[in-house]
Amino acid sequence: MANLGYLQLTRECKQHCRFCSNPPSGVDLEESELRAMIDDLVARDYDGVILTGGEPTIAPLLLTAIRYAHERGLFIRMITNGQRIAEPEFLAALVEAGLTHVHLSLHSCRPEVHDFLTQTPEAWAKIDAALTNIGQIGITADINTVITAYNSDHLHETVMWVCDRHPHVRHFVWNNMDPNMNRAERHPDVIPRLIEFEVSLRLAMEYLTATGRTFRAERVPLCYMPEFPESSTETRKIVKEEERCIRFLDRKGFVLQKQFLHGKAAACDACALDPVCAGLYSMGYHYDPKELFPLTGNVVDVMRKVLRREPEPELVERVSARRGMRSDEQPDDHGLRAAGGGTVGTPSAQHAPSANVVKGVRHG
Repeated sequence: MANLGYLQLTRECKQHCRFCSNPPSGVDLEESELRAMIDDLVARDYDGVILTGGEPTIAPLLLTAIRYAHERGLFIRMITNGQRIAEPEFLAALVEAGLTHVHLSLHSCRPEVHDFLTQTPEAWAKIDAALTNIGQIGITADINTVITAYNSDHLHETVMWVCDRHPHVRHFVWNNMDPNMNRAERHPDVIPRLIEFEVSLRLAMEYLTATGRTFRAERVPLCYMPEFPESSTETRKIVKEEERCIRFLDRKGFVLQKQFLHGKAAACDACALDPVCAGLYSMGYHYDPKELFPLTGNVVDVMRKVLRREPEPELVERVSARRGMRSDEQPDDHGLRAAGGGTVGTPSAQHAPSANVVKGVRHG
């Protein structure tokens, strides 16, 4: 198992992404709490820590966090918008302190789309420079893309551009956007319909498979990635029985996630892969349950692909017992009726929190 803890160092950010799920809260992490959280991850036998925000590169405690996590033997990752690591000297200082891996938030290969979504001029150019610096210094990097209505038609073009210009990038992550925070509620035009990204996401996954790269998708129900269920973040967590913890700098505080389950529609009752699918995040509030449809297939086959071995009978039994399980996120009948029109309602207080601070632009 590979359990990772997410640690928000700050909620401040110099970008103003139209769909940010972790906007400024006026709170920064104190050093004593930072050290205690890292100690807690070690005590939980976690493999690593992901430093996030806001934008962690502007947090006063960034170098302290990297050095202390390195001292405690954790694998250190950072999610960033790339603005500051476009400066080679700054990136070099982070690597010297112990940073080994970066997740760069790139939402489109089209500069005008990325800059529109981040509401930051030249943001795309700095991401390009950051990727060049990463390749030169020799650490590894993933691309994190939030799926929005503005980039949903060219997700495949973005991965092709990255692979062509920055071939050292070997892994991509898509997060279907979290619409439950005030940025998205002020800009509901960014919220995609599932069908809007279905074709482009499949083309992106096929291209990455053909070029020997890897990828994950989060908050994407399996019926919208049926050829690649083993690449769903939630499905992998379900099969591997992993957990993750997140320290938020807002009222959510410390969250330990062990149950990866969102909303399920009537179609899910007939889906062969129901036990290994997390369902649809914010279903009935911002995403339409009518877009879900049942799949054929075999749960054990998916488990084999995730584990790369034959699953133990006891594990198969535990995972299969998830069939028909429904979460606190499930909307009531009124919410489901209202959702027939698309973006509606107020998210439930029981919604699982988003782990990433990331963003996304509509083309055309």
